[in-house]
Amino acid sequence: MTSSPIPPSAAFHAEARERLTALTGRDADFRPGQLEAISALVEQRRRVLVVQKTGWGKSAVYFLAAHLLRRRGRGVSLIVSPLIALMRDQIAAAARAGVSAQAVNSANAHEWDSVVEALAADELDVLLISPERLANPRFRDEVLPGLLERLGMLVVDEAHCISDWGHDFRPDYRRIGEIVRGLPTEVPVLATTATANSRVVDDVAAQLAPAGDTSDQQVMVLRGSLSRDSLRLGVLTLPESEQRIAWLTQHLGSLTGSGIVYALTVSQAQDLTRHLREHGHEVAAYTGQTDPDERQQLEAALKENRVKALIATSALGMGFDKPDLGFVVHLGAPSSPVSYYQQIGRAGRAVDSADVLLLPGQEDVRIWEHFAQASMPTQQRADAVLTSLAEHPEEPLSAARLETMVEIRRSPLELLLKVLEVDGAVHRVRGGWVSTGQGWQYDAERYDTILRLRRAEQQAMLDYERLEPGQCRMAHLAGTLDDDAATACGRCDTCAGPWYPRQLDQDSVSQARASMDRVGVEIAPRKQWPTGLAALGLSLKGRLGPGEVAEEGRALARLSDLGWGPPVREALQSEDAAVPDQLAGAVVRVLSEWDWPRRPDVVVSVPSRRHPQLIASLARGVAQVGQLPYAGALEPVEGGPSSSPEANSAFRLAGLLGRFSVPEQMASQIQGAAVLLVDDEVISRWTLTVAARELRGAGAEMVLPFTLGMRG
Repeated sequence: MTSSPIPPSAAFHAEARERLTALTGRDADFRPGQLEAISALVEQRRRVLVVQKTGWGKSAVYFLAAHLLRRRGRGVSLIVSPLIALMRDQIAAAARAGVSAQAVNSANAHEWDSVVEALAADELDVLLISPERLANPRFRDEVLPGLLERLGMLVVDEAHCISDWGHDFRPDYRRIGEIVRGLPTEVPVLATTATANSRVVDDVAAQLAPAGDTSDQQVMVLRGSLSRDSLRLGVLTLPESEQRIAWLTQHLGSLTGSGIVYALTVSQAQDLTRHLREHGHEVAAYTGQTDPDERQQLEAALKENRVKALIATSALGMGFDKPDLGFVVHLGAPSSPVSYYQQIGRAGRAVDSADVLLLPGQEDVRIWEHFAQASMPTQQRADAVLTSLAEHPEEPLSAARLETMVEIRRSPLELLLKVLEVDGAVHRVRGGWVSTGQGWQYDAERYDTILRLRRAEQQAMLDYERLEPGQCRMAHLAGTLDDDAATACGRCDTCAGPWYPRQLDQDSVSQARASMDRVGVEIAPRKQWPTGLAALGLSLKGRLGPGEVAEEGRALARLSDLGWGPPVREALQSEDAAVPDQLAGAVVRVLSEWDWPRRPDVVVSVPSRRHPQLIASLARGVAQVGQLPYAGALEPVEGGPSSSPEANSAFRLAGLLGRFSVPEQMASQIQGAAVLLVDDEVISRWTLTVAARELRGAGAEMVLPFTLGMRG
């Protein structure tokens, strides 16, 4: 659904260029395609999809178009963007060009009333919102209708998110398609992205077309080359985690300027940050668990070159802009070339050269597969939510209350509610969610297709890693985005040979191995009952009693740890067997380093259907090493736990209470004792909490939980 641009008039060019100079603060002219896009929006009121590489200047297009539309008497332009971190900078840049812009997002709730007042008084040229605002009842019902009535232009930034096939698909974005279809044809619409292959381009263009219009002239697609001349790409394959960490420790300081080191998981980012700091590098961790205020401080530190690098997960993504970012290194590969291109696009925007290096890991594929399926809804879960809503037609149900009615954790529950809303099965109102009565059917074909495409993207990432000399990495990467015009860059390691040092100092490898060889992760005890248990027929609420709580425990390792994570994960995922000798030795180290409040007197294990041999051998081995009696396992009642470890807290707890008992022969051994409670893995901590409560109730003075693995 494309058509060629109509050349703008000389007068329009001069007017637009004068505004561009004001926006940039210097005498500037347009990059190829920018003026054509602005003219199509302002003079022709077209619907335009711009696919251009990072740093091309997409924001200049929509700010200048918004200003020029206002000059012509049009209303405020609405920009929908997930880039909350950029909004302050964008508002400041707009002001330089004489554009009055404000934002409404989750980070500036205290400013909403004044923004809405300015909007009502027609004092704004541009309103920036995050896509989640479209689901907010107050904004949707009180602000959006009036805004759409006098809308000057709609802009959808990072428009690949509209598409089910896009690498960063978000349910909130699917609401935009409904808004676009309802707009009059004379309202211009702009969608922009730097990361879309032909399939996504076609999907987004189809959603931009006016309702019922099947012509091929309604949506103009302006697509440029995605090759980045400033980036020097490379892949260094090192078989062991300690080698990759050693390479970073040894060579991070020699990389030009400051940059970003991406890791695939939170624990990897934290572990790598700790190791690099211990060896003299000024770095900081930036993850989804980082407090919002701290995120802003860390972003400022990197922009001002006060740190060499942020060690980040994908939480540091599209919204970060540092034009002179000198390098991006990945410790482990993203799951698709599209995601990889998006992240490396942070580098080299305003410098002639920036270095991009991938250090792939053997664990990458396992991590990809987990995330590939994590966001998928299921019919069973949807039915549970819709049934609960239907049973309470008289009142909206909040996500917190729904969590006590359905066996779904909060994050996947909230994501499922968004999917159900955009599919018309539920509606969000003040106070929570209500059913529309329309029902919902799992579209197996659609979700199977999405999963199949994600796995194809995973294979494409593996293909990128394995290119032979002479197969240009930049051309290959651009080709995965269907940029067939890309030519060999002459700079990457397959074109010009490795540009990065490949030698490893054995002392650095030994230090990395020692760092990863650290054992022992704290298990914080549960001290508060989950809310909403009354809905499940349980009267528990508030804090656990002082005679019910476990002490702080220990796990050998997190499953996502770079060091002991892989062997622990292998033991838990393999066929049930005795504890491997390698892990047994590490367990002894954890116990010897544990600064317990009181040395254990007896060992007790949790009964297990999945790993009875593993847990029994672990408990007996611990008892033997510590010269302690092993009192055996707690007895399962009525088959043991009836809820899944993956369930939310309320349901998990409800399925555990009363499902363990202390055998008569064990009761005498634990009287007044400090009990070392052994299990295979801690997921929600409720198994350990309930088991410790039973032991405390039977006379144990103290319970010290210990597991091999810990999720997270």
